Amino acid sequence: MIAKTFSATVLGIDAHLIEVEVDVSVGMSVFNIVGLPDGTIKESRDRVLSAVNNSGYSFPIRRVVVNLAPAPLRKIGSGFDLPIALALLGTMGLFPPENLSRAMVVGELSLDGEIRPVRGILPVAVATREHKLEQLILPKANEAEAAVVEGIRRIPVSTLSEVVQYLKGDLEITPLDYEPAEIFTEQQYFEEDFQDVKGQEHVKRALEVAAAGSHNLLMLGPPGSGKTMLARRMSTILPRLSFDEALECTKIHSIAGMLPSGIALIAQRPFRFPHHTISQAGLVGGGGIPGPGEISLAHNGVLFLDEFPEFPRATLELLRQPLEDGKLTISRAAMSLEFPCDFMLLASMNPCPCGYHGAPTGQGENRRECNCPPQQIQKYRAKISGPLLDRIDIHLTVPAVEYDKLAEARQGESSTNIRERVVQSRQIQEARFQNSSTRNNSGMSRKELERHAQLSDSSRVILQQAMTKMGLSARAYDRILKVARTIADLAKEANIDTPHVAEAIQYRNLDRPV
Repeated sequence: MIAKTFSATVLGIDAHLIEVEVDVSVGMSVFNIVGLPDGTIKESRDRVLSAVNNSGYSFPIRRVVVNLAPAPLRKIGSGFDLPIALALLGTMGLFPPENLSRAMVVGELSLDGEIRPVRGILPVAVATREHKLEQLILPKANEAEAAVVEGIRRIPVSTLSEVVQYLKGDLEITPLDYEPAEIFTEQQYFEEDFQDVKGQEHVKRALEVAAAGSHNLLMLGPPGSGKTMLARRMSTILPRLSFDEALECTKIHSIAGMLPSGIALIAQRPFRFPHHTISQAGLVGGGGIPGPGEISLAHNGVLFLDEFPEFPRATLELLRQPLEDGKLTISRAAMSLEFPCDFMLLASMNPCPCGYHGAPTGQGENRRECNCPPQQIQKYRAKISGPLLDRIDIHLTVPAVEYDKLAEARQGESSTNIRERVVQSRQIQEARFQNSSTRNNSGMSRKELERHAQLSDSSRVILQQAMTKMGLSARAYDRILKVARTIADLAKEANIDTPHVAEAIQYRNLDRPV
């Protein structure tokens, strides 16, 4: 006898529909799973048989063949335990097999029949709706995540016997009432705020410019100058996530198993802060079956790389293509998968190995004097390649904060006020690029620069002088124009003028000689 149901495998950030067929026939006691299963699925044989027996269902000695179709598509994950077990029980006549035939089923089984949560429920729920299946049978612990997708019938279950009773018609299961819009609104709050930052007004201005145009930014300053504190507050001045952007972020975090417990939807822009010892696969993604890395987890948010030169150079060079394209393709012998990674890069570094080059000196024990020779400073900064540095629009010096500023009782400008100006600038850009795939100033093409970033005669002279004296590359020239366009947008000016270009040139500190 044959019983069928549906499940899904998650590859990249999308779920692919899989038909689960179980055939039970008279013969030697064998249990084969075919259809390109990975090691986790092959091991499900023992989990399924133990869960069936320990749930009170005796399975006779038979020949069992489980087919996962389509056969050429690679299947991964432990979520196939439950559909295999239910299709197997369906062949035994415990419930009408047609009750399974139009259901999406996903869940991992423990040996006693308990149903455990799995990764990637959100893309599975999306696939359920797209393929117009009647219901989604899923672990109860994953219910809140699936509730984000409207228009599907959720059946949250805790044990194998509970599902069987439901499919027999002896048990009614009512999903909890979730309101995705309310969840989304309730979670849009921040603990950090720019009003906590004392001094550093020019740095906050540069961060505002970066947020307004989605420009990548590198901070250069001594230890303790507040680089990390400032970076952590960048998300608070970025525009709020839209619901579609939140779904994208939640998908990626769910697939990676990084969705916080009790959180159904990522409502804040991600802020990722990997350590400089991270591997290449950890940063950009990879593995035998490619999975998302930190740059994909930072999609629609901020990736902060502290101690920038301490990252292996080969690892940093992998950022070049994602910074340009906003997506990354990982190719393996078995498959090629594409992951979104449209993030804003924030990085910080010391000006020299000791950290105090250019810092004001103190007296006695507080004296901070740099003894690094120029060659050593050049070597330290050369750890960041020119092509990568060119892809960072803003290079900013962050000096140590003076005592008078730290002792001030007055609070700085709040993140809410700064975000209002950023949102207004983004709205100007949205209108500008409404007929283009470009989303913000940092993504402008060469033709769009020529159209939207025309210079006055005086500003052209200033830029020409800067290009000559600083030896800037063609890409750095484009970056200055993009930043100047954003500065003009913040000032609500239609044309780029001399002050806008001058300020943009000031944000190329690392192009100047040591």
